[in-house]
Amino acid sequence: MSLSTHVLDTHRGLPATGVPVRLDRHDGETWRSVAEGETDADGRWRALEEPPETGTYRLRFGTGPYFAGLGVPTFYPEISVIFTVADGGTRQHVPLLLSPYGYSTYRGS
Repeated sequence: MSLSTHVLDTHRGLPATGVPVRLDRHDGETWRSVAEGETDADGRWRALEEPPETGTYRLRFGTGPYFAGLGVPTFYPEISVIFTVADGGTRQHVPLLLSPYGYSTYRGS
């Protein structure tokens, strides 16, 4: 089990390399940082190698710095995806399809 993401830049038709990503967990009162890093050359980032606890999580994607590095303006400087892990014993994968003026996400496998 793990928690991971994969960011694809649909504007360029390529993996989004070097996107800053942060994983937070809600503790009932506030958000606590769990892990942070950036996507690799294939647009992937593995936040956790071990099962996450059940609960509410937030993936924050630094899309502003990513698009600025490409010289492309963007409407969304940061994207937050909030989701619930109901079964901590299963693999969690949260892909992000990204363009300068839109995005889509879903629960992957």
